[in-house]
Amino acid sequence: MPQLVCTVGRSLCSWIFPGALLFGLAGGDHTTAQETAPAPPKASARPAAKGNPVPLNESGTVKLDLANRRLLVQAEVVLRQGQLEMFACRKRSKEHESIVAIDAAAFVIHSGLLALKATPGGPAVYEPKFQPPHGEKLEIFLIWQDEKGQAQRVSAQSWIRETVNRFWVKPLEKLPSGITLEESSPLRYDRKQQELVWYGPMTDSQKKELLAMSEDRAWRDAISFFHERGQSRGMRADWVFVGSVLGVDETTGEKSYAAEEGQYICVSNFPTAMIDIALRSSDQAAELAFEAWTEKIPPKGTPVTLEIGLAPARQPAPQPVKQQPAKPTTAGPNKP
Repeated sequence: MPQLVCTVGRSLCSWIFPGALLFGLAGGDHTTAQETAPAPPKASARPAAKGNPVPLNESGTVKLDLANRRLLVQAEVVLRQGQLEMFACRKRSKEHESIVAIDAAAFVIHSGLLALKATPGGPAVYEPKFQPPHGEKLEIFLIWQDEKGQAQRVSAQSWIRETVNRFWVKPLEKLPSGITLEESSPLRYDRKQQELVWYGPMTDSQKKELLAMSEDRAWRDAISFFHERGQSRGMRADWVFVGSVLGVDETTGEKSYAAEEGQYICVSNFPTAMIDIALRSSDQAAELAFEAWTEKIPPKGTPVTLEIGLAPARQPAPQPVKQQPAKPTTAGPNKP
């Protein structure tokens, strides 16, 4: 296994992209510990026309649109239902846990983000104290045509929600007096662990029925918790340009860009992520986790363009103008 040694930043860009030009990659071979990356296209002899995106790889699946300060990345919907560890992965890598797959090398996307002057940060750190992924804040939009041929554009977050299709657990010393859970009930009580267990969403009618079974405070708190956690919540986390890491093969000493394994745009905190979310997230039961929001995702196989750009700086809210109170007049009826 490669040893992860450092975060990729601007100072290391010349190693990952030897001879690269940030406004259209120049030629050169890029060998990693895993594979030989396709040779980037040669730089154009003339600057591209304003507003005309520049392809950054031979297939044209990644384009740099400097006029609009964005990167355009071609992808395809590969998953509509299930737990997520990534939003976007490399094609033929992590399709079972990613909504879209991208047919392009990670270093090409990384280079395009540098061309937009995005500053890479670093992955999540767990010891001695957790620190979330950090880096340049990004906006990611999705552009595609629906089944009626209408153009659609939404934020990438809108296709992701906090996981509801999972087990929810609350400690409960014992079942309240008079309550017996039938085998057919979706609610389970683990007497050995002293835990009440529920899977997936809970409807309003289910909540009402279960609350009516007892006035016990611990019971009612658990039922309310299951109902509240089972509601659909869209992902609100910000994307950040982590920048992945360089890996060194302990046997050969060869270096590689770790995100080439497929961790392009993550929703679980991977040390190898190129883009991640700026909060703690994992596939562990106790952690915040995410899943595909099936109803909002077009059919599998739908071509999608990822529009990646720097998030606009937050402007302070305008302060209301304070009106000075009118001074009381002392003029009498015969004074002007």
